[in-house]
Amino acid sequence: MNVNDATPDTTEAEQSRTQEPLAAEQAPEQSAPTESAPAAEQQEDAQFTTEQPVTEQAADQAVSDPSAEASPEDGGTESENAGGADPEEDAETDEERLHRLEAEGDIAADYLEGLLDIADLDGDIDIDVDGDRASVEISGADKLARLNRPKGELLDALQELARLAVQTRTGSRSRLMLDIGGFRAEHKDSLEGLAASAIAEAKESATPVPMRPMNPFERKVVHDVAKREGLRSESDGDGKNRHVVIYPAS
Repeated sequence: MNVNDATPDTTEAEQSRTQEPLAAEQAPEQSAPTESAPAAEQQEDAQFTTEQPVTEQAADQAVSDPSAEASPEDGGTESENAGGADPEEDAETDEERLHRLEAEGDIAADYLEGLLDIADLDGDIDIDVDGDRASVEISGADKLARLNRPKGELLDALQELARLAVQTRTGSRSRLMLDIGGFRAEHKDSLEGLAASAIAEAKESATPVPMRPMNPFERKVVHDVAKREGLRSESDGDGKNRHVVIYPAS
């Protein structure tokens, strides 16, 4: 046999050996059941069907939970005059509540000091506890006080930022109150007079008296006055149109 005759035989032998493993690899694929893909899809469908109601149920619970409906701007539920308290807060001792509120004030003060430094504004920060809320006041900040007047919109914005800073650190919502240069204290007196006039009108007319739109702090003041006078008050409306309605005694 010459060299040319041996070459084809060697090539055919190599091709035969190459095709054998390929055939062996293809055999399991051909023998695999064709129904495996539908079975996997059915399993995924079953898992989705099982998990979907749980998600929907959790969403329904979140909507139906009164605490989930709390307005961020109010720092709690809108029933400011109801006096309802958080069950976790009820379980606190007076000392624990005081310590928690002081800690909220410290966190807010640190955050506000950082903002003042960034804006290159002067101001001293005083921390206190007023009832069931931490109280923080920026004093000696004349430029900031001028920017805040006449409506106190800057104050509301800074208060919300301070509350968010506290929530980020503690994981709990805060009802911290912020004041700038005594603005709230001055404003509170005029609000109490306005509320007294509405209360007198409700008593005289024996009909509900709606008041002008107010921010959360203003509504809280009105609710407190109405409660002190033995009348019922509720907040109504949405967004910037949210206001207090004074109801006559039933």
